[in-house]
Amino acid sequence: MAIAGIGSGALAQLVQQSSVIKAQLTTLAAQSADGRRGTWYGDFAGTAARAISLRGEISRRETHTTAIDRALGTTAASQDALAQLSTIAESFLTEAGKITTADSTRIAALARGARDAVQQVAALLNERQGDSYLFGGADTGNPPLPDPANIMSTTMATDIAAAVSSLGPGNGPTVLAGTLTAARNTNPGETPFSDYALDPATGGNEPRPTTLTGDGESVGTGLFASRNAAATGTGSETGSWSRDLLRGLMTLANLTADKTAAGADFDAVVTGVKASLKSAMTGLGEEAGALGLSEARLEAAKARHEDMGLALKSQLSDVEEVDLASTLTALQDTQTRLQASWQALSMLSGLSLTKFL
Repeated sequence: MAIAGIGSGALAQLVQQSSVIKAQLTTLAAQSADGRRGTWYGDFAGTAARAISLRGEISRRETHTTAIDRALGTTAASQDALAQLSTIAESFLTEAGKITTADSTRIAALARGARDAVQQVAALLNERQGDSYLFGGADTGNPPLPDPANIMSTTMATDIAAAVSSLGPGNGPTVLAGTLTAARNTNPGETPFSDYALDPATGGNEPRPTTLTGDGESVGTGLFASRNAAATGTGSETGSWSRDLLRGLMTLANLTADKTAAGADFDAVVTGVKASLKSAMTGLGEEAGALGLSEARLEAAKARHEDMGLALKSQLSDVEEVDLASTLTALQDTQTRLQASWQALSMLSGLSLTKFL
């Protein structure tokens, strides 16, 4: 630094030293104010590349944590829907166990309740978390049941109704076979389910949707309305807990007191209904259990990312931030040095502090 009127020698050297000390003081004052070594990566000397790398890794961990949090919100909503569906199945399994050919008084009320329950099931299968349908598979933006209000008018429902209406002495097995065929129907437009859900090229065969939890790591979290996601389907005649549930409820919805005249065949149909509802409960339990395991894995991955994020932030702090106590000490020392430098300048040249500034 050059100051007019000051030549070379001791005085000029002292002015230069004072300028350096003042620059150091400015840097230390800024560091003590915000705790950072500097504003730009160039202020970090040879550690800029490490700072950039650490920030990138922290951002990646935070992105995974956000995605996992969102997935856990969805799985929690899914668990609630599965629990409600299981409650419906259990309730009607219990009620179906109370009707016999000797007591037909419950049948009309049970049929009305079953019709209402079918609508409840349809609503639950169309449940959403935010803008995403829980049971839509990969097609989360569209309802898996396009027309839930008219579910009892679908070919599946009317075929089950026709089978039940034909119930008479000697044809119980035929009725059950008819309801099973209807419940297994996968023809587009003939079931409550969307064309996407039934198409073998899309929702009919797509893998279970997953949540990415790390590099090359994912956890199954999605569910389907028309087929199982994780449940094995062992013992299920339809192969799907939702179809088992709808088959049982739709059959009950079409029973009438006069059908008790079929005697043992009526009892056989009711037994078939109970088996279907029990199978639905089993499938729902397996689905909920598998989803619970997925939630545990998500929680573990989230904790891992959060712990690693804290460690990375600590490393970044070592690179980008200063030790405040040491900085304040250095600031005070530098202020003292600068004051001494100014005093020396004043003695050597008669310059005042005001003139120097």
